[in-house]
Amino acid sequence: MFYTYVLKSKSNSKYYIGYSSDPKARLIAHNTGMVKATKNRGPWEIIFTELFDSKKLAIQREHQIKSWKSREAIERLLFSK
Repeated sequence: MFYTYVLKSKSNSKYYIGYSSDPKARLIAHNTGMVKATKNRGPWEIIFTELFDSKKLAIQREHQIKSWKSREAIERLLFSK
């Protein structure tokens, strides 16, 4: 099982979209500076997850969300549930 997840920075309210088989462990990596893309921009919190049966589907969803390139579109996803 794989997840697509959205993180939100507690320091600047920016979003980060990713995928992982273990979002909680990945959050720890983000918050300890082990992920180059999010280093020095945290602390981060998980605000959204979606579960998929395969890595391929999770990556496709990650790319779809990233393609929106709009904070408003991402927030519609987050707050529609």
